[in-house]
Amino acid sequence: MELLQPIPYVVQLFLSFLLITDEAVGVLAKSRTFAKNPRQLQFEADINKLFMYTSFNRLGREALETDAEEIIEMAGKTSLSEQQKQVQDNIHYQVENFCSLMDGILCPHVSKKEPGSQPATPPPRQSGLTFAVGGSNHASPAADKPFVPETKPLKLAQVSQRLMEQLGYTLEIKPSVIPHKDAGQGCFIKGEADAGTVLAFYPGVIYSPAYIPGYPKVDSQNSYLITRYDGTVMNAQPWGLGGDSREVWTGSYTPAVKTDTKTSENGSDRLWKALSKPLQGSGKAKEVLERRNPLAFGHLANHPGKETNPNVMICPYDFPLVEKDLRPYVPNVSFGDSGEVKMKRFGSFWFKTGGSNGVEAPVLKTLVLVATRALRDEELLLNYRLSNSKRRPDWYTPVNEEEDRRRWS
Repeated sequence: MELLQPIPYVVQLFLSFLLITDEAVGVLAKSRTFAKNPRQLQFEADINKLFMYTSFNRLGREALETDAEEIIEMAGKTSLSEQQKQVQDNIHYQVENFCSLMDGILCPHVSKKEPGSQPATPPPRQSGLTFAVGGSNHASPAADKPFVPETKPLKLAQVSQRLMEQLGYTLEIKPSVIPHKDAGQGCFIKGEADAGTVLAFYPGVIYSPAYIPGYPKVDSQNSYLITRYDGTVMNAQPWGLGGDSREVWTGSYTPAVKTDTKTSENGSDRLWKALSKPLQGSGKAKEVLERRNPLAFGHLANHPGKETNPNVMICPYDFPLVEKDLRPYVPNVSFGDSGEVKMKRFGSFWFKTGGSNGVEAPVLKTLVLVATRALRDEELLLNYRLSNSKRRPDWYTPVNEEEDRRRWS
């Protein structure tokens, strides 16, 4: 099969610098200065990579050698906070494009004459603000049910196919090609995408570390748990395989999803012993989410097998909740106020700051998977970085032992 050929020399230059960066991180980790906080060093290295991948992706396939050199130069002298801002902006730019395409697929006015459409009873007249933020389906506010706009009655598979036709790729779930008995189902890209592309959202319920001692009550053997560097825990088990409608979703139920096929990046035994009982609910969170999201399968990406490299990496994404039009396509809800933090906006950037300038807005602390090279019709492979201080599954082959150690130091 023909592989993507996006400006070979520029890509070679770019990837060569990334290899040098990996080597530099290993050297720095051995110094006395950075040895005191190897976790922070690994976090900074990851952000540095994401800065380059997503910035290069935003330039597009017409990028020149000078463009790549400029990004590399910026990555070497720009502060961590500035790189984080740019990563957030680059990711949000892609998310906006994805949401716009999904709106075009699902949200145009549905004609009664359109094949497969279903006539709907017009909802009570509401103000524009009420429609934007979600109101009640009934005149009585006591109903306490967010308004769910009418969308086209397409199945998830149909939405997925239409997205691929417009975006150039989608995701599909099928048996993994990794040669071990516990691989189970895998997440595959169908179509093609360049390095730096947002390929998947990590769906589910978000928990702040503040809730962990007593809540959430999560099964310690749940393999769909994942954490961000800031300690935020995400549980994708309630999301399962999505659904075939836009609906009010709280994460308060658990679909039938096998949880014994793989282990996510799930931290220390002490933490997971605290999360010892099945999830009963997600608190007060109620959101109208599009369950037909074809990219909400990041939790099904497998760890690479022996002599195989990962082709995606985790990227923290702080979704600004003021973006009401985009909200249905971010497949997460928070447990209570978990995952929501105050951010400020400076121009096109959203970030945490103590300054008095800018516009404050809450964000939802989520994760997405970003491609680390050009991909076409293949399985997504994510380095789980399991802690090497604990017993790991027999099938787990470390991609980089030093990264694992720094991640969980």
